[in-house]
Amino acid sequence: MPKSGKILIVDDDEDVLKAARLFLKQHFLEVVIESNPERIPNHLQVEDFDVILLDMNFIEDMSSGLEGLAWLDKILDIDPAAAVVMITAYGGVELAVKAIKEGAVDFIVKPWENEKLLATVMSASKIKASRRKIHRLQNQQQILQRDLNAQFPSMIGTSLPMQKVYETIELVAETDAHVLILGENGTGKELVARAIHQQSQRKEEIFVKVDLGAISETLFESELFGHVKGAFTDAKSNRIGRFEAASSGTLFLDEIGNLSLPMQAKLLTAIQSKQITRIGSNTPLSTDVRLICATNMPVYKMVGEKTFRQDLLYRINTIEIQLPPLRERTEDIPLLASYFLEEFSKKYGRNLRKLQPALIKRMQKYSWPGNVRELQHAIERAVILSKGSELSTENILLQNRLSGGSGKGLNLEGLSLEEAEKTLIRKALEKHHGNISHAAEELGITRSSLYRRLEKHDL
Repeated sequence: MPKSGKILIVDDDEDVLKAARLFLKQHFLEVVIESNPERIPNHLQVEDFDVILLDMNFIEDMSSGLEGLAWLDKILDIDPAAAVVMITAYGGVELAVKAIKEGAVDFIVKPWENEKLLATVMSASKIKASRRKIHRLQNQQQILQRDLNAQFPSMIGTSLPMQKVYETIELVAETDAHVLILGENGTGKELVARAIHQQSQRKEEIFVKVDLGAISETLFESELFGHVKGAFTDAKSNRIGRFEAASSGTLFLDEIGNLSLPMQAKLLTAIQSKQITRIGSNTPLSTDVRLICATNMPVYKMVGEKTFRQDLLYRINTIEIQLPPLRERTEDIPLLASYFLEEFSKKYGRNLRKLQPALIKRMQKYSWPGNVRELQHAIERAVILSKGSELSTENILLQNRLSGGSGKGLNLEGLSLEEAEKTLIRKALEKHHGNISHAAEELGITRSSLYRRLEKHDL
């Protein structure tokens, strides 16, 4: 069985240090010895030790053990999960027991028997492993709690584009290949990521979502890689990052197209090396995550514009899934609308059971710039405001929504969906004198979505 584990021995007696190191080196991967307790903080910043053996006395001619207790307190302040075993002489057993009450896991009396020393250190090592696991589970629980109220309905749709998506999910889920999901806002990229996780060999492990669009550059490293206590002003305790929290599970990086180039470089390093380093620490930690990324931005175009790293794109898109917008799978609209009608009727205590055929027909002619999410919100609003037993065109005024805003006063009758969309975009651009941001805001779509439509319609 290969050796593992890192031990730190702190004692001012060089003979004790050498003897302990010589023996424990036979059983552990690394044994670090230190005669000066003042250097303990430096060691803890560089390494994460499984066990720390700490002498009770360091000052010559002093045998009170108070200095050992003081250093025990400092060690636990730096690393509350540290497994500290006190080293004491026969006469200091009572003080060693006090040390246990203050946070030490055990004590060893010198001169010791090697078998007793090994048994004590091995036991302490198991305690540290348990504390690490508890700490990781606590952080995972905190992350899970943030998503507790989120609703993630099953993927719905029988259209050919969705059948292709389902087929790809089934093929890729059983592997650990990195997946990049592309699609407009509201198309269900997170649902795809969760479906892959739920069908994978990691389905019993955690699924961790990170909205990269909501993380500032200053917090990026702390959120993804974690930090140690004292690494910066507000770092009042050790905190694991999302990579560690997702250990053995799936890490979903949403809105990856929003990362700046410096943030992309740091993420690429973590993916390539399969290691992360917490802020304030020099100890690299191995990671084991299934990586799924998503974006609504034109990453291939961004690579050409030098705003997205080509090497990062190659790392994250082993498999690529392109989600169709709702306007390209209109046959799924009745299924989706019926599903949302049932869900929200239950939620709000309404007796709505039916969608009028005229409403379905009108919904299938609407462009749905917000995709499935917009449809979901439209049905929810209609359920809340409806007084009857069925939804009609009066409940969801899609034609008004289509011709509202930038299209006010336009006659769209007789135009195809493509022609109507082109007309609305041209009108919005004219109104805002070519300002893409303002035009996109009025149309209710993102800048990247508007750019794609400009290219599509050759505007």
